[in-house]
Amino acid sequence: MPKLPNQYLTNQKRYKGLMKALENLGKAAKAAGPLNKKTSELVQLAAAATVHSEGSVHSHTRRALAAGAKPEEIRHAVVLLTSTIGFPSVSAALTWVDDVLEKKRLL
Repeated sequence: MPKLPNQYLTNQKRYKGLMKALENLGKAAKAAGPLNKKTSELVQLAAAATVHSEGSVHSHTRRALAAGAKPEEIRHAVVLLTSTIGFPSVSAALTWVDDVLEKKRLL
């Protein structure tokens, strides 16, 4: 598992209860419906791209890969957003996806 960002680790120390609650919320949300882990990660990846969260795009790209998503599926989840969030935002998100794929030598 990759090292968590320093800011996240700092928040875990400062706000133990809050961070635990957020973790539990994420688990509850995933358990609330029928989507499998791979699909859930692709949905969250798309949401991260939509809000321009580079760190979350990196994280959900790694998680989607771990859940069995292929690089083509990950890129497609982002490309599907073109008519919704615009090509410049999609292009930026694809760059963040490629950051992860390049590290994993999957480009």
